[in-house]
Amino acid sequence: MQLYIIRHGQTVWNAAGKLQGRTDIELNQNGIDAAKDLGRRLQDVHFDKIFSSPLKRAVRTAELIRGDKDVPIQTDQRLIEMSFGIGEGRLCDEWFAPQSPYRFFFTEPEKFPRPPKGESFEDVMARTKNFVQEIIEPLYGQAQRIMIVAHGALNKGIMCYLQNHGVEDYWLNGLQENCQASVFDYDGAVWNTIKA
Repeated sequence: MQLYIIRHGQTVWNAAGKLQGRTDIELNQNGIDAAKDLGRRLQDVHFDKIFSSPLKRAVRTAELIRGDKDVPIQTDQRLIEMSFGIGEGRLCDEWFAPQSPYRFFFTEPEKFPRPPKGESFEDVMARTKNFVQEIIEPLYGQAQRIMIVAHGALNKGIMCYLQNHGVEDYWLNGLQENCQASVFDYDGAVWNTIKA
């Protein structure tokens, strides 16, 4: 069983270098065009199931990739982006500045403190592991190919489980680009990376 994990298309806040988290920002034109392009490239790939974050930037990306295929898009709260709490809407350059307590986000994620009203990496890893174990893995033998469309930090949380590593390697292979697809294969027991 193959699993495609895709990051949503670009938004205005992505382009402006702002932290989005759970703030519900729509795709910009670049994001729409990239999602349509990925949809064309995956036109001949059949997906049995499509799951998405409930945030509109992810749902719209999933819709554009799916195109006219007759596959429903199921949203799940466990796929919503990591909450940055009081950091949402702030410029990434400020939030991750050398003097900031949040400077460890990309470099040493195990040292990243949970922001007020926000989540830690461990929180994201726990809910994404739960989603994969409860929803995705039981589809083995029923579905050949599944798509998940979600977010930069959220998707890496899923991959921590699939690649069996801890928070210190959270950003293994780097942050996905907008509309980038990472592909994994499940044999009923073990996940293998096809394309990181």
